[in-house]
Amino acid sequence: MMIRDMFADDINRKINGVIKVDQAADDVIEQELNEYVITRELKKHFITFFNYYGDAFNQPTADMGVWISGFFGSGKSHFLKMLSYLLKNKEVKGIRSVERFRKKFEDDPATFMLIDRATKGTTETILFNIDIEGFSNKDKTAVLRVFAKMFYSHLGFYGENLKVAMMERYIDQQGMTEEFRRVFEEKKGKSWLEMRRAFAFNGKFIIPTLMEVLDMSEDDAKAWFNDKTATEISIAQLVEDMKAYVDTKPANFRLLFMIDEVGQYVGTDTDMLLNLQSLTEKIGSECEGKVWVICTGQEAIDEIIKVRADEFSRIQARFKTRLSLSSSSVDEVIQKRILKKKPEAAKELECVYEQNDSVLRNLFSFSGSIQDIKGYSGPREFTENFPFVPYQFIIMQKVFAEIRKHGNSGKHLSGGERSMLSGFQEAVQKIQEKDEYALVPFFRFYDTVHTFLDGSIRRVIERCQKAAENGDGIEQQDVDVLKLLYLIRYIDDIPSNLDNIVILMADDIRMDKVIMREAVRDSLNRLMGQKNYINRTGDTYNFLTDEEQDIQKEIKDTIVDTASIVGRIAKMIYGDIFTAKKFRYGKYDFAFDQMVDGITVGVATGGMRLRFLTMNTDAIEKTDFQLMAESKNNEAIVVLADTPYYESLESAMKIRKYVLQRNVSQLPKSMQKIISDQQDEATKYEESALVELQEAIEGAQFYVDGEHLEIKVGNAKSRIEQSLEYLVAHVYSKLDLITENVDSDADIIAILTGAITTLPGVEPNRDAVSAMEEYLEMQDAKKLPTSMADVQSKYSAIPYGWKEIDIAAVAAQLIYSQKVTIKYAGNTIQPDDPKLPEMLRKKSETGKTSISKRKTISVTMMRDVKAMLREYFDIMDVPDDEDGLVRFATEKFTEQRAYYVSLDARYEGHKYPDRVLVQEAIHLMDDVLSQKKDNIALLERVLKKEDELFDNKEAMSNGIENFFKTQVTVFDQAVQFEKSLNDDRDRIAENEEAHKALNTIRLITLVQSGSKFNYNRIRELNPLMDTVRSAHDKMLKEKRVEVLETVRQCMEATHTAAGGNRKAARWIEKSDQYFSQCKEKIAVIKSLALLDAMFLPMCQYKDDVVSNIESVVAPSAPKLPVQPTQPRKEVAPAKKKVVRAYNRQVVFQAKTLQTDADIDDYVEKIRSQLKQLLKNCDEIKLN
Repeated sequence: MMIRDMFADDINRKINGVIKVDQAADDVIEQELNEYVITRELKKHFITFFNYYGDAFNQPTADMGVWISGFFGSGKSHFLKMLSYLLKNKEVKGIRSVERFRKKFEDDPATFMLIDRATKGTTETILFNIDIEGFSNKDKTAVLRVFAKMFYSHLGFYGENLKVAMMERYIDQQGMTEEFRRVFEEKKGKSWLEMRRAFAFNGKFIIPTLMEVLDMSEDDAKAWFNDKTATEISIAQLVEDMKAYVDTKPANFRLLFMIDEVGQYVGTDTDMLLNLQSLTEKIGSECEGKVWVICTGQEAIDEIIKVRADEFSRIQARFKTRLSLSSSSVDEVIQKRILKKKPEAAKELECVYEQNDSVLRNLFSFSGSIQDIKGYSGPREFTENFPFVPYQFIIMQKVFAEIRKHGNSGKHLSGGERSMLSGFQEAVQKIQEKDEYALVPFFRFYDTVHTFLDGSIRRVIERCQKAAENGDGIEQQDVDVLKLLYLIRYIDDIPSNLDNIVILMADDIRMDKVIMREAVRDSLNRLMGQKNYINRTGDTYNFLTDEEQDIQKEIKDTIVDTASIVGRIAKMIYGDIFTAKKFRYGKYDFAFDQMVDGITVGVATGGMRLRFLTMNTDAIEKTDFQLMAESKNNEAIVVLADTPYYESLESAMKIRKYVLQRNVSQLPKSMQKIISDQQDEATKYEESALVELQEAIEGAQFYVDGEHLEIKVGNAKSRIEQSLEYLVAHVYSKLDLITENVDSDADIIAILTGAITTLPGVEPNRDAVSAMEEYLEMQDAKKLPTSMADVQSKYSAIPYGWKEIDIAAVAAQLIYSQKVTIKYAGNTIQPDDPKLPEMLRKKSETGKTSISKRKTISVTMMRDVKAMLREYFDIMDVPDDEDGLVRFATEKFTEQRAYYVSLDARYEGHKYPDRVLVQEAIHLMDDVLSQKKDNIALLERVLKKEDELFDNKEAMSNGIENFFKTQVTVFDQAVQFEKSLNDDRDRIAENEEAHKALNTIRLITLVQSGSKFNYNRIRELNPLMDTVRSAHDKMLKEKRVEVLETVRQCMEATHTAAGGNRKAARWIEKSDQYFSQCKEKIAVIKSLALLDAMFLPMCQYKDDVVSNIESVVAPSAPKLPVQPTQPRKEVAPAKKKVVRAYNRQVVFQAKTLQTDADIDDYVEKIRSQLKQLLKNCDEIKLN
């Protein structure tokens, strides 16, 4: 059966391939309504929309936005137009749209009722494509202006020019529209509707018309006509006009803005998004669901605003109804509108599938593709899709989307004449004469898209077609392959490798894939030839435009030197495939030199070597004999297998170098894009090279330490590790002398301190210890100094390869066995030194650390030293071994020195006896310890200084040591006591006994150099201090009484001067406070001299206070009282005489006298004061 006879509907009938929202012809509308396929997905969208839309009739809403999203060709424009027809319930050829849909919902009457109910009210729709109707100047008010244009046009005004529209609206509001048109036509001779688009050129007619119709003055009419701001409109004004319009309509009236391609028009432009948000928000809040905005876009609203979602949260709130159309709808529509089969054809196709089931499964097995790119799942799918394959629906959608992104003309594809629907129809038409075994090869879809492709793409195909027609080295199949490569150029889902191209070229179920593979390979080779139509990246092939071909040729001619390529291979091997700088063997890490051909990566260590030989190395250098001979020098040689890694990397490096040589920023944008794509190609080449390099290692030949190894399993990294493992085992032949590894310094310390105990003869690393001991004996025999750095260097190198911590552990075993001596900076180091592990292994310390065979100390010296130390330190438990004895002596003499230093420190600030003896003891300790660098020298010095040590110790213990233990406290008290009485010495001299005792204290505590100090007399100090203290305390008591009397007299003098006058109250209060403080001091002062010193300041203070009191209290001449004559009384018995003693300084105030008058005044005051004092007593005594 011929393909054209299989379909239920004529495959050659005219269908409306692209739905344009501005198509309004009845025939077009009728076909659209009748052939509209409501898929399962579309039915859900209808339910969602009409549920929400219908609810708004019962409850006003501000959420009046609907966003319909879907990729190009998904049917969103068609769906929008169907909604427009239904909501408007347009009558086409006597039948209303809703009625035409009744049959489509026969199986779902509930949904049809929703639609029917929603369309009962009056609805006006403003349906338009914003990409067509929008202004080319996309400023921040672009959305507002296009809404205004379409709204005013809908009202019958000239929306193309908002100034004209606003004028017409004003005239209409005045009810003068017909009058205005009539007067204008009289003046111009042509109708207003015909001439309003030329508004700016008709001022001489419009101005008089405005004057006549609206009764405007000429100046006002001219001013308005010339006003450029009259074209501006605000969101508030536009929405106000909308509200005013819908308010004139019935309650169930709806006005719908139905706008196609809003997402594409607005894009991610922040200003336009804000403009759309503000407009929809205002419409929603003001019109309360009477005005709706229904938009389409390729992306969901969330995707458009996701970069700045916080700023556009309100637009999401307005567009609460969101409908997303997927690819499944497109498949179903094409199957029902174009591919629906006749019953008999369906049966025949099912038979074809059953007979060729396994062939079909094998035919569409893509390599490296994503999961949903596949062939038929069964006979039903084969029948529904024939002569297409399911993967073609998916890929073709992506082709349309990518053409919009990458083709200059293709981005306006939505306004073109092709769609998914028409594309599949045209592809079938091209093979309609074939039978039931034919298939549509994917290149057939090129004809659907070629008319809106950029010229640079079409020219390549056309030139190739012309070459095929002229027999110019190109065949027709080559052209088809080239078309195919363009279609999948930007599709990542199917890699454009040879196997996948063969599948995409399949035009018959019975196609022999082997024959087709060779034919396609030949086509690809011809296309890659001199004409440069395509290029190859790894195993994928890519379409090239003319400019790309020119650049490709320049890249091919770019020269990259061999050394650079080998260097890049080295970086990939050692930087991506085998990144380890050291090889782990057991617990050991071995460094190895890294090489590729003759290039060394990093710094050579001179140890093991891993070398790769690329195809750049001559074959004569890769013979088995030569490679086995070369590898004997501690080397593993890897001869890489023959894979295209070298060519891939060379291609990548040519592109990189070419880009660096071009000043890309100065090139045209089109060339910049090509070069950017080439850089992407370079990345792909590099990725391919890495894979191919891994394959080359997996298939490589390995030559290790003179042997040709057979390594047959594992990936690239594993095979390299196997070769290095073999190399280590053969190069480091004495590695096994280390039978037990250590992990930390704590393990070394455990060895040094003997914490690890083992039976004799089974010590760990016994052979390693013997090897190191023999080495040190040889060094000693040659009289060669040996550092731990030398030891580390020797045993970490070939053939040992020990870890530095294990080398340190072996040395520690020799130290513990007292077979070696360790010195650091010339000082002998004891095994318990906490820094010893660092000296044995730390790189900064090993060079300063020497190791040598130990010299034996005689038994006699050991015996004598032990005996001396027992007696000197009075300790019986003295170590018997050399290290223990040296450590004991060093510790004890160090402790003794520290003790003597602590005694010497006590002399600071004091004059204690026998400091010379203490310093001599410190000197003796220093003398002995000065030899601690060498064990023998230390023990010899102990014996040499034996007599001096004992003499000093005896002298110290008999005097100064006991002094500091029991006598120093009394001594310090006596010295301080004698010093405190220094000022009172003359007064104490008045007491003979106390004076003698004080002198004795001074004599006992006196320390004189050169004379022997008598420690026995210290016991006399306490009784002597008691004698002096008793006498002194008695003198203090008497002196305090005397000073307190002076205080009393001073206070009396101030109070007498004040005479109770309130004016002097402040001074009296102040002086009383002062003398009270004096009394407190007198009570605590323990110095006679200090008490005597208080007299003068107190008297001076008293004089100052009296002077101040006299200055505030006006003095008045004293009046002598008149003694009245009294009768003679009997003589009273004699009373006891009252005598008051006053200090002269209290009575006679200090004052400067300059004149006779001053003297008279001063004497008069004293006379008055003395008389006043005499009133209270019988006699005054001045001291």
